Amino acid sequence: MNDTNQNGSYTLVVSCPDAIGIVAAVSSFVAEREGSLLESNHHTDVEQGWFYMRNVIGAASLAVSLEAFRADFGHLAKTFGMKWRVSDNNELQRVVILVSQASHCLADILNRWESGELPCQIPCVISNHENLRSMVEWHGIPFHYVPVPQVDKAAAFVTVTEIITQYQADTVVLARYMQIVPSTLCEQFTDRLINIHHSFLPSFIGANPYQKAYERGVKLIGATCHYVTEDLDEGPIIEQDVVRVNHSCDKDDLVRLGRDAEQAVLSRGLRYHLEDRVIVRGNKTIVFSS
Repeated sequence: MNDTNQNGSYTLVVSCPDAIGIVAAVSSFVAEREGSLLESNHHTDVEQGWFYMRNVIGAASLAVSLEAFRADFGHLAKTFGMKWRVSDNNELQRVVILVSQASHCLADILNRWESGELPCQIPCVISNHENLRSMVEWHGIPFHYVPVPQVDKAAAFVTVTEIITQYQADTVVLARYMQIVPSTLCEQFTDRLINIHHSFLPSFIGANPYQKAYERGVKLIGATCHYVTEDLDEGPIIEQDVVRVNHSCDKDDLVRLGRDAEQAVLSRGLRYHLEDRVIVRGNKTIVFSS
């Protein structure tokens, strides 16, 4: 019997060229090791000829250790040319949060984390402003103030990167962090650096989107949670949502409604990421959200 995670589960995520028999092969592999599938999702992109799968496997009945499972599955993966990963759901990711002055997204994440809705550890919060220190420290989380001057931002981001490394972050979240992060950080945390954009991308990219939306007389506003790449606001999209507005709404109304969307979309996108529900291929994502 596997005795490393008796009360937990493992998540197996697979993507590969589509072929006959993948689901059967993976299911048989799990069954042969006395594993039970607690959740199973798969999707085929017919146009691209690409297959995606996410399985949650009960650990209690599994007859092999996670290490043995990984080693054995590697042989099957080669047969189908799979890109894959399997994770122990008892091992919580370490999420470092970067934030500026706006509190709504950070507060929502902290509340959901405190209630157990977001399965992660939050070892620290980094900010280029001091105003959110008391809120963060009230939750018992270390707060690091790293100002980012207009003249020389490089030195500040060296410090930010050192702190992220010090806390051994698995994922970094930009919770309305109003700075463009350097390409080195994007590369270091490829598909693990999450941002919330206060617009329904790709519309109204860049700064001051609510003013642009108001001037355009939009009927829908929204928010986009995406992975950060070197290309500003163009990374793979994890989650989006919209709110209907009309001519009676002024800019302040748009900001208020937009903040509601932002915090919900960021927390939802982060949860999908933490639960290994997101598979990235190129600049597109498959999200098994249920």
